[in-house]
Amino acid sequence: MSAVFNGADCIVVVAGTPWDGVRCSERHLSAQLSRHRPILWVDPPVSMARARRGGQRGVLRNRLEQVGERTARLIVTTVPGVTRRGLRDVAAAQCRRAVREALAELGAQAAAVIVAGTADLLDCVPGALRIFYGTDDFVAGAGLMGLQTGWVEQAERRQLAKADIVLAVSETLRDRWAGMGARPLLLPNGADVAAMSRVEFVRPAANVHLPSPVAGLVGHVSERIDLDLLVAVAERGVSLLIVGPSPRTSRLPGLDRLLAMPGVYATGPKPFSELPSYYRHMDVGLTPYTDTAFNRASFPLKTLEYLAAGLPVVASDLPANAHLRPGIVRVGRTPAAFADQVVEAAAEARDPVLVRARRAEADAHSWQRRASQVLALLDAANPPMIDTTLERC
Repeated sequence: MSAVFNGADCIVVVAGTPWDGVRCSERHLSAQLSRHRPILWVDPPVSMARARRGGQRGVLRNRLEQVGERTARLIVTTVPGVTRRGLRDVAAAQCRRAVREALAELGAQAAAVIVAGTADLLDCVPGALRIFYGTDDFVAGAGLMGLQTGWVEQAERRQLAKADIVLAVSETLRDRWAGMGARPLLLPNGADVAAMSRVEFVRPAANVHLPSPVAGLVGHVSERIDLDLLVAVAERGVSLLIVGPSPRTSRLPGLDRLLAMPGVYATGPKPFSELPSYYRHMDVGLTPYTDTAFNRASFPLKTLEYLAAGLPVVASDLPANAHLRPGIVRVGRTPAAFADQVVEAAAEARDPVLVRARRAEADAHSWQRRASQVLALLDAANPPMIDTTLERC
């Protein structure tokens, strides 16, 4: 392991998704934090049974590997049935011990533990600052994740009680937690501005052949997406490029119809590093979310990434839109209105003044700025002294 860990005060990030999974909020934040402090990234635990089914060798052993100059990744193998009552506690105890053993192997100590989810690991390192990072409304999303709502509610209350600092991704989530007696701070999602800064100069993806204008959707196609909005866009004669994982069409009624429409092309999942080549084809970025409690409490990463790429954005009527500069995101409240906004946005997609304005807005919400806010909290280590509006620094 790199010598940067030896004797260093590092930050432990307990993630909701694996390091090599979808590039999530905590992954973006960790990348920026690692410029200042070493990071120990902790994957969600993998059960022995699942590891065996995946053909992994050494399934009874935890694994510690270096994935960046200042980032180490811990993969914990634990008991089968980690989502079941009782076994969850066993898995959590194994994860706590594994984190402490990993820190000892690295020769590092933890200044803070950031838990992005409901894993009972806030206290995995005695004496470290405990930060509960609400990247979503976990209770509202329990059904989407196949979890029992009652258990998630209980886990949420436990996290709020244990945490020294509570971070909420949206005002909607912040207000709900404040109503439960917590003192959450607002930390919206950010944009990887550097990764999207030269989209217009990259080579377009070779597998895309769509006539202009092209509206793009990047991310999971799931129950969160309002397919009627996308159908309306395609019916208007605008090409539709979908980049990201999709479920079997039987699990999402209407998806098969959408994918069969002329001018609609779905690429499947692509690594984050390849996204600029797909943004290169787009004239408009889409955030077509359904009106649900989970979506209302979200702060869509895709909206900020579109802006960082210089693209106009058309979105559903989400509370998070109000956190951005007025007019920077077009809102369509019905399928017809959504499609109208896409057509109008495509006509001004290449306006250099508007492109600069979109990128300036993304820069105001960069992950670099978000990391600076978190580091300020670590330095102060006294939540009551921190202003509870952390949107911009």
